[in-house]
Amino acid sequence: MINRPRETPYRDELLADGSVHRRYEDGREEWRRREGGTHVRWHDNQGASGTDEQLGGRIIKRRYSDGRVTYGRDIGYGRTVWDRGETLLVNKTSFGGRMGTLLGGLGLVALAVTAAQLPPEELTPEEEEELRQQQQQAAAQNSSGGGDAGGGGGDWDSSDGWNSDDDGGWSDDDFG
Repeated sequence: MINRPRETPYRDELLADGSVHRRYEDGREEWRRREGGTHVRWHDNQGASGTDEQLGGRIIKRRYSDGRVTYGRDIGYGRTVWDRGETLLVNKTSFGGRMGTLLGGLGLVALAVTAAQLPPEELTPEEEEELRQQQQQAAAQNSSGGGDAGGGGGDWDSSDGWNSDDDGGWSDDDFG
C-alpha cells in the first residue's frame, strides 16, 4: 500500500526563553517547550494543547489535553507522518527538512508513504512501555558514542534538551 499524504510544511523559530514558535504553512501556529527528556508541551492558535512524547521506533505519541491520543512516525529528512498516513509534516527549518525537499525535488526520496512508514493507529500501555524502553536504550547508546541504534534519530540527546546544530538549538528530531 502506498499513500500520498497531504504535505504541510512548517518552520520553527527558537525564542529567547528556549521555547519554539512553529508556523505551519496552512496558518496554524504552535508554541512548544521541551519538558523533561522525551516530552514537549505545546498549545496552538486554535485552542488545542497537549504533550508530544518521543517513543522508540521513531514513534511520537501526541496526547491532547482532552485525553485524545494519536501517533506519528518520524520518517527522516525532517518529515513526520500523522493521521494514519493522511498528513506529512515537513520541517523546512532543519537541514534534514531542506535536504528532504531537495532530494524529493530530484526524485531521490519517495513522495509517497509506504505501509511500513505509517504510525500505529493505537498502542497498548505495554507496547508504549516497550517503545519507551527502546528510546531509553537508544539515548544511552547515543550518549556513550554508540550511534543512533535506530530508535532516537537525528540530533536527539536527552541529556541536554535541545541539541544545537545549525538551527539555533532546535534539533531536527523535534517530535514532528
